[in-house]
This record gives sequence, structure tokens and C-alpha cells, in this order.
Amino acid sequence: MSGESVFHGVWCPTVTPFDQQGKLDFSALSQHFSRLSASGIDALLLIGSIGEFASLTQQERLLLIREARAMTSLPLIANVSSTSIDDMLQLAQEADRAGYDAVMVLPPYYYGQTRQQLLAYYRALDQQLPGKWFAYNFPARTGCDLEPSLVAELAAELPKFAGIKDTVDCLSHNRQLIQQTQNVRTDFAVLSGYDEYLLPNLLAGGAGVICGLNNLVPELFAQAMQAWRAQDLAQLTRIQQRIGKLMAIYTVGDDFVTTIKSMVAYRYGYMTARSRNYAGELSEKQIQALNLLFTE
Repeated sequence: MSGESVFHGVWCPTVTPFDQQGKLDFSALSQHFSRLSASGIDALLLIGSIGEFASLTQQERLLLIREARAMTSLPLIANVSSTSIDDMLQLAQEADRAGYDAVMVLPPYYYGQTRQQLLAYYRALDQQLPGKWFAYNFPARTGCDLEPSLVAELAAELPKFAGIKDTVDCLSHNRQLIQQTQNVRTDFAVLSGYDEYLLPNLLAGGAGVICGLNNLVPELFAQAMQAWRAQDLAQLTRIQQRIGKLMAIYTVGDDFVTTIKSMVAYRYGYMTARSRNYAGELSEKQIQALNLLFTE
């Protein structure tokens, strides 16, 4: 594991609760953060993909950043990605003022990007961001991949560049990121964006995982890290198999964000299942099937 990195372990990319009128629900967010903070996980990511950042207004994102910091003592990272550099910097500055541990930024999306453009983009951002930052690699959404050699080049050059969330469904991509960045920075954190990649990531020398199931079963992932540190192979095997079964949640419904929110709402009761995606509501039959999966 990337032992010298302060950013390691299992992170929850938290959902963003809305009330029945579709407004931000800070009471629900506080209860969600309280449960996550008590679970034993290592960090929270605010307004990531599962946090519906792309459908929030700039003012809503600023308000979330201001309010959320007081809701947990865990390390807190804010996704500040935007198509507007000015908006991104405003969010990053607000996070810095509020005491966040880092921010996370996608590469430019909509327009295609060459390697030269990506290098120039992140170098320019690094000069303007007030503190530590993570890259967010999600080529299925952005249309461009942050290749391992590119990330390693930036990691060697930019000390504030603390790590990367690699949301690529390919173990070799994650492994190459770990190997190439570790060659230049032992404190650089490579975290996978897929739940079931936690153990492969750690075995390859990575820092951990940032995954949606932590909204529902954070204790399971906290137990995985405890077993990893204790070198308890039998426990790790059981947990990896359990995570594999729970991955079925991503195949239910039309929209995984609403699906995860629906299960949080059903099992814990402090938030609605409402999201800003359309037609993602689960049927009662789907909810009962998922509840059975999570209670097996």
C-alpha cells in the first residue's frame, strides 16, 4: 500500500440528499455523514458523480461545501470539476477556506483533449488551486483517459498533486497507474473508482478505493481495511466475495444514483430517494429484491 500517503483506505463518495421539493436536504446529509463517520471508513468525497455534481447549480455546490465541513471530523475532499475554470477555482477557494483536505478535478469534458492539452490544463490548474488536489479519471464520461505515463509525469513535477481516482473498469490500467506513479512519488495515492477493485488495488500497491457501496455498507469496507492491515487472508476473501455479490446493485434500475439513494432511504429512513435524474425510481419488487441481497 502507498503507506507514505496521508490519503489512503476506503472513501465514500457521498450521495446528495434532496427533500420532496427537490431542494438540498442538509438535515439528511448530516445524518448520513454521522452514520458514515461512525462506520470506520477513512474519508468522504463530497459532490462527486454519485453526488450529482453535474446537476447542481454553482450556488448549491458552494452551499454544500460551506455546510458539510462541520458535519464530520473525517478527511473531506470536494469535487470541484466544472466546464468553467472560474467556477472551479471559486469552489476550490471555498473548500480551502472551509478546511477541506483536498479537492478533486476531472479533465476537461465535451471537447476532446490531446496529451499536450491535458498536461497544460493540469499544470495551469496546479498554479491556481490553493491546496492539494486529486485528478479524477473517468473516461467513460469525459471522453479522454488520463494515461499512467501522463499522470506519473505530472506527479513528478507537481507536489500539490496528491493522487487520482481511477474510474476505469480495467485492472491493468489501475496497476500501471500505481507502478508508474510509485516510481516517481511514494506519497502519491492511486485509488480505484470501482468497489470490487479494493483488494486488487491494495495488492498492486495502491492506496484504496472510492466507491458507491460505502453509502450502504461502509462497515464492510472498513472491515476490509482492518483485515488487510492484519494480513487476514480468510477475512479478506470473505469480504471480497461479499462485495462481488453486492455489485448486483449496479445492474438494477435505470439509474445507479437513484438506486443507491432508494436503498439508503429504505434501510435507514433519513433521506428521500429523490435524485435529479429522470425515471430512475425503483419498483417495490426491485426494492425488496435489493433489500434481500443486503440482508443475506
